[in-house]
Amino acid sequence: MSSTEQPVRVEYVTDPAAAMSSLAAADRFGEYVMYEQPDGWVFAADPLGGIELDAGELRTTWAGETTARAWSGSPADTLDAALASLADLSGEERGAYGWIAFEFCAYSLDVTSYLNQRTPLAQLMIPRIEVRIDGGGVRVSGATPAETCDIHDLIAASQGAVLPTAHPVDVRPDVTDYQGRVAAAVAEIQAGEYQKVILSRKVALPFPVDVPATYRLGRANNTPARSFLLRLGGLEAAGFSPELVASVDDARVVTTEPLAGTRAFGLGTQADDAARADLLSDPKEIVEHAISVQTSFAEIASVAEIGTPSVSDFMAVRERGSVQHLASTVRGTLAAGRSSWDALDVLFPSVTASGIPKREGVDSVFRNDHDPRGLYSGAVVRVSPSGALEATLVLRAIYQTGEGAWLRAGAGIVSQSKPEREFEETCEKLGSVAPYVVRG
Repeated sequence: MSSTEQPVRVEYVTDPAAAMSSLAAADRFGEYVMYEQPDGWVFAADPLGGIELDAGELRTTWAGETTARAWSGSPADTLDAALASLADLSGEERGAYGWIAFEFCAYSLDVTSYLNQRTPLAQLMIPRIEVRIDGGGVRVSGATPAETCDIHDLIAASQGAVLPTAHPVDVRPDVTDYQGRVAAAVAEIQAGEYQKVILSRKVALPFPVDVPATYRLGRANNTPARSFLLRLGGLEAAGFSPELVASVDDARVVTTEPLAGTRAFGLGTQADDAARADLLSDPKEIVEHAISVQTSFAEIASVAEIGTPSVSDFMAVRERGSVQHLASTVRGTLAAGRSSWDALDVLFPSVTASGIPKREGVDSVFRNDHDPRGLYSGAVVRVSPSGALEATLVLRAIYQTGEGAWLRAGAGIVSQSKPEREFEETCEKLGSVAPYVVRG
């Protein structure tokens, strides 16, 4: 146990989401990233240092001192090296948390002409305080004794608290001509320019949002693969991620979980079963899923030991809040000489949030989505001191900056797509968050 780590105080936490929302809402611990994995929850806060990467500059901060410089090459390699430099400054390997914007992919796919020098690409932070909740209770590290008592008191007070009241949002107005943009993309696909693209639409909210409260209410009504809540670099966000972009564990096993093919869920047993049967028999959805799995397999194979890539749970159906998806898992063992960041570089952005082929699909996104995506369809990232990495796909989320709050959702467009059906799919996906927005 380190000198700053406090003894474990075992508590039975019945509602970890309420505990994490309470810590975020308390506003006592600086910037933070909360991340939920299947085996537990972590609230990482009060950065000791951090990394900001945009298209024109890399900024690293440690102990209040910031260094800025130009960079070139791969943004994944740049972040990997910057984390190593912070480890040198701190004298030890530390975990990192943060986010990666969709535009991060422009370098590996050679479509940087759409970016300007100030386009944000990534932000990571090294926390002073970490609060972990799992089956063993609550563990606080890095905090002072007074802060530790405060943290336990906040968690205890959060248990059994009444859920916040929502201010549901109307997501049906098509103010960005989504259906028209889908029709244009279908024409490009039918002309042979690419096979698939995920186009999205932004829904601006007419009021400021209480993001921690929205997270708590939304988490009570969603079934995500991962979830997150953050305030970092001027951005607040909360989301209920349906899939992993990339995971590399301590055994160097690389995993990605492409989800493609969607129907509504939560409308009652009979309607859900009918939608599931329709999903499993719809040629458009099956084709969309199959080519996504094929692409993910090829990407993992490019960084994995020969013979190790495999597909499991092919075309399983997984429920994610207000929708159900066709899902598969693709794995391989990272080849010698390859790093976790190499794996993320080839798998990012998720094929289910970009297009096929990826370069042409991303080019279509930049042309047809009109405004930068930022965190939408990017990733929230957690890097362990050992170098293991997990990046979860940012969808089914809410975003807020000083300029306002918004939601965003997309759909996979292929040659058989119908604009009205793809618009309806965005409404179904927005239904995972829009009914649970809490006004600030």
